[in-house]
Amino acid sequence: MGVRATREFHASSLLRQLSRPFTTAQSATPKARQKRLPTLAQFLLRNRVISLYRSIVRATNQIPPSSSTRAEMKKFARDGFEQHREVTEETKIRYLVSTGKTEFEKMERYILEQVAQDG
Repeated sequence: MGVRATREFHASSLLRQLSRPFTTAQSATPKARQKRLPTLAQFLLRNRVISLYRSIVRATNQIPPSSSTRAEMKKFARDGFEQHREVTEETKIRYLVSTGKTEFEKMERYILEQVAQDG
């Protein structure tokens, strides 16, 4: 790149910077990039889902790593969450969380049995 090309590049970038809007209203992010903030109910529900997932992962980590059951249980749990990733209705999410807790309690009993047998 020659001296003339460098000057033109700097001049064009300077011109772009000067032509930017100065007010925050004009320089707001495009609507496509803006994310809607969740309501309080959605926020709390999301935390319940994450808490359930973490509980499941912690419980599966109690299974000895040499057992193939550990990987299968983690995969089963992850697939269940991934299957319902796009659900947005709060009532359906509540139902899924309560169903997931019930299934987790059953799974937890099985895990405790596995740990007792191996331990």
